[in-house]
Amino acid sequence: MEKKTEILESFKTAIGSTVKSLSNSENVEVSFGNQNSQSKDNLIKLPDIQNLNDKINYNQIRALADSKSLRLRFSNEKTYKTYEPNGNISKKLYKIAEKIRCEKLGSDQFKGVKQNIEQYYQDRVNTLDLKNSEEKITESFENYLRTKFFKLKNSKELEKKFKTFQKDLNEKFKQKIKELDSLTHDQEQFNSMISNLIANMNLDEVVEDKEKSQENKEEKQSDQKNQEQNTAEKEQEHQEMSIESGTPDLENEAKESDKDGEEIEIEDKSKTDIRKKIKSKLGDLKYKAYTEEFDEIIKAKDLESEEELSRLRKNLDQQLLQLKNFVSKLANKLQRKLLAKQNRSWNFDLEEGLLDNAKLPRIIMDPYNSLSFKKEKDIEFKDTLVTILIDNSGSMRGKPISVAAICADILARTLERCSVKVEILGFTTKHWKGGSSREKWMKNDKPTFPGRLNDLRHIIYKSADMPWRQEKNSMGLMLKEGLLKENIDGEALKWAYNKMSKRKEERKILMVISDGAPVDDSTLSTNSSDYLETNLKNVVKWIEAKTNIELLAIGIGHDVTRYYNQAIKITDVQDLGDVMINQLTDLFVEKRKKTIH
Repeated sequence: MEKKTEILESFKTAIGSTVKSLSNSENVEVSFGNQNSQSKDNLIKLPDIQNLNDKINYNQIRALADSKSLRLRFSNEKTYKTYEPNGNISKKLYKIAEKIRCEKLGSDQFKGVKQNIEQYYQDRVNTLDLKNSEEKITESFENYLRTKFFKLKNSKELEKKFKTFQKDLNEKFKQKIKELDSLTHDQEQFNSMISNLIANMNLDEVVEDKEKSQENKEEKQSDQKNQEQNTAEKEQEHQEMSIESGTPDLENEAKESDKDGEEIEIEDKSKTDIRKKIKSKLGDLKYKAYTEEFDEIIKAKDLESEEELSRLRKNLDQQLLQLKNFVSKLANKLQRKLLAKQNRSWNFDLEEGLLDNAKLPRIIMDPYNSLSFKKEKDIEFKDTLVTILIDNSGSMRGKPISVAAICADILARTLERCSVKVEILGFTTKHWKGGSSREKWMKNDKPTFPGRLNDLRHIIYKSADMPWRQEKNSMGLMLKEGLLKENIDGEALKWAYNKMSKRKEERKILMVISDGAPVDDSTLSTNSSDYLETNLKNVVKWIEAKTNIELLAIGIGHDVTRYYNQAIKITDVQDLGDVMINQLTDLFVEKRKKTIH
């Protein structure tokens, strides 16, 4: 008996240690079964160990411990709640998706975790008895995501079990599943996309309708009987009254007929008014997209193989040699300015803060001495994010895109040394001439003024939280033949702004590099000629006036001052590095206080 207890306690201790390691938290508490816990926060509840010889029970506990630890490690609860959809079933699917996202991240790093989770899922899914609609939907959804994210294959029995909903899921997710898989490292983007996809399925309404269909059918039948009975009674009463008065009730019938006529007339008039309003606003339509179904936000490394990205990076490095000395001098200038602003100073001998390692010897000499802590003094320059948004349109092909990639690459390295976060983004379209969006529009009989009519492609070359060394090969993708197509600047700016606004940095700078006005032939051929340009102006005006983001633009051979208040035009692309670094240097040396209207 004592030996069994000892084995159980050893297993629980091992699970507890694993949980702390996987969750990357020493404060996490593990409880088994109905065991009492001291805290509700950072608590992982696991099933009790029922039988020492029950291997399935052990597998279940290990897998659940791994899964819940990964959720603690990789999921931010505030972000999770921000994008959580409405509806009971939608919330469940959203929770499943987040669980799988975290498990995917953990499985990519720890092979043992992957084995535990996959084995437990296979054991569980093979014993499922799907009784109601809700269970069928949630289990089908989890199975669908797992097969796609973990490259699993279902047995014929499982395929048959999930057949009903798999077809619907594939129709809804087929265009987005690859992009979702690529966004597992970006919780905000992943949560946002999966929430929208789930919400668009209207599953709560579907299940509710199915569950109530029988009840409604019975109610309708009952109502119909009552109505028939009431109608018969009224007709009889009406006949009796007519007989008594000697005349039929023609006057009331005529009035009812007149009312019907008035209603039809009013309805027609309102439709005419709506048409007139639409017609009068044709020159001032609010910006819209005909469909966002085919848009994508994707990391550069997911657009090409590692070998191809490595080849393109070597190409970029060769071009970098020609400009290296010149741009490096400018980068050093920026670095000196930044480091001068970042001289660190500390307050010592505090009761809380960072442990002061320099004072540890005195503790060793005399254990009764208390620990000493230090805290960095507040400095004016701190917590800065710089986002570089690069126009990836066809007109940037050749020297402009090469220099833009080189300058962004050097800036990322320089600013990273100074503890400034940098993200590098690009914007283009997936196709020329409208792509899938235009095809859909044509199939739907070409409605007039459809709005933006092309498939957006927004590319993340370097994430703000990823070091340059891990993302450097991605920069070479800008040199990929065939990547650069159309440019829809307004929506790209909105995308960059939305990414930045969710960041915690105190100061945010957005630098846009472009060589012309927004152009997309498919959109401009079906809307007003200034449709994209007007949208860009409106977005820029809003960011400049209503947000704390500092926006500056560099136009290559093109005057962008008509769009941006703070803008510079360069005639020679060779000047790009000089201008980018000098502009950022000026911003960092003297921070302008922005007034929000």
